[in-house]
Amino acid sequence: MEEKTITMQPLSGRRRAYDRVLRFLLYFCATLTCALLIFIIGYIFVRGLPHVTWEFLSTEPSYINDTIGILPNIANTIYIVVVTLIIILPLGVGAAVYLTEYAKNQKLVAAIEFATETLTGIPSIIFGLVGMLFFCQFLNMKTSLLAGALTLVIMNLPTIMRTTQESLKTVPQSYREGAFGLGAGKWRVIRTVVLPGCIDGVITGCILSVGRILGESAALLFTAGFAHALNNIVKGLGSAGATLTVALYVYAKEQGEFGVAFAIAAILMILTMLINFAAVLVGKYFKKRKDM
Repeated sequence: MEEKTITMQPLSGRRRAYDRVLRFLLYFCATLTCALLIFIIGYIFVRGLPHVTWEFLSTEPSYINDTIGILPNIANTIYIVVVTLIIILPLGVGAAVYLTEYAKNQKLVAAIEFATETLTGIPSIIFGLVGMLFFCQFLNMKTSLLAGALTLVIMNLPTIMRTTQESLKTVPQSYREGAFGLGAGKWRVIRTVVLPGCIDGVITGCILSVGRILGESAALLFTAGFAHALNNIVKGLGSAGATLTVALYVYAKEQGEFGVAFAIAAILMILTMLINFAAVLVGKYFKKRKDM
């Protein structure tokens, strides 16, 4: 049989000009995005890092001693992150496992998935308003870190659910069938086969939730308050407290301390970069484990 040779037709001048324009726009947009990102990060670090000292990180604000410290805000941020994750992980993972492994009514599953996706697009300030009315007033929690944490649970629950659910779907069905063939029950298969195979999705959702919790301020303005008092976790959850993002707003908008605000912004930027770096490392680690 004779082999047919395919000859490439040269591009017309109009098509070449069109490709050059598109390539230029692509490179221009990519360069502009990178330049803006570098400028924002650099500007925050230049304005904020000179104000970051050990005294700034390890003391409380005091009008008597004329000192400004963010130790209470760091503690409040840690309290809210820990409590939110403790509540949200069992709820989110459990809901994802039920929808993927147990639920038979696909219309109900589709409705729940649509509801979770809708919750993801709701502005955070609306969550704050609902949290203030329900947790602070109806449940009489008043303005407290616990009310703020419960509000963040509602905000971040769709993230945990969807990432876990999509990760559960990537576990091959043959794994389940093989475990059933060996005599394992439904829950044992989920606990020993399915969940270990999708742990990377759970951790990814957890890291994304931590990043959103660290950057949230609108909802916490309504529910957690502005206080800068340093308390232990038990007393702190029952009282008002400002996280780092809320403290940034207070110092910049209410007190005009822009140096302090930029210092807090630099700390938040470093934490965000560390979280993103951790997400990349976790993804590579579990990808390497799957390939082994």
